[in-house]
Amino acid sequence: MANKGPSYGLSREVQSKIDKKYDPELEERLVEWIVAQCGDSVGRPEPGKQGFQQWLKDGCVLCELINSLHKDSKPVKKVQVSGMAFKQMEQISQFLGAAERYGVTKSDMFQTVDLWEGKDLAAVQMTLMSLGSLAVTKGDGCYRGDPSWFHKKAQENKRDFSEDQLKEGQSVIGLQMGTNKGASQAGMTGYGRPRQIFNNK
Repeated sequence: MANKGPSYGLSREVQSKIDKKYDPELEERLVEWIVAQCGDSVGRPEPGKQGFQQWLKDGCVLCELINSLHKDSKPVKKVQVSGMAFKQMEQISQFLGAAERYGVTKSDMFQTVDLWEGKDLAAVQMTLMSLGSLAVTKGDGCYRGDPSWFHKKAQENKRDFSEDQLKEGQSVIGLQMGTNKGASQAGMTGYGRPRQIFNNK
């Protein structure tokens, strides 16, 4: 990776908008969850965006996290610390693939460069939030930490109606169709005749 100089003009504006989306309070909550989920062996980052990025950059913590959400077969077989860029990026990609198989939607995923180059750490936070919400929702006993840290995702509420209930429903006029209850033609005049206006004085 070549060293990048400072950005100017539109690039700088775009980057500053992306940087403003980063939430320091959310960072604290995510760090607490990752440490609770993986144990103290993953350590803690320096407070702030750069510390958070450096902590996750090699992909080891992320791989430990996704492995801790599975009981038996671990999705990332080999987690190893490496100083080589392509190894670190490969581990981030392995985490992203495993997170997608776990159920995180593609629209909630960050790109490898968002984390590795620190381009969009807010997207990294969003992916981790989605992962946490899924883990709480699944309720399979793998989630560790305070369940109130994440929102539960909406789950399907399937209903089975009998044939009689379905037939009954066909004869009901939905109120969104409007209603003609209480309507009458009282006070209306025949077609073509002018409206009768009486002045009772």
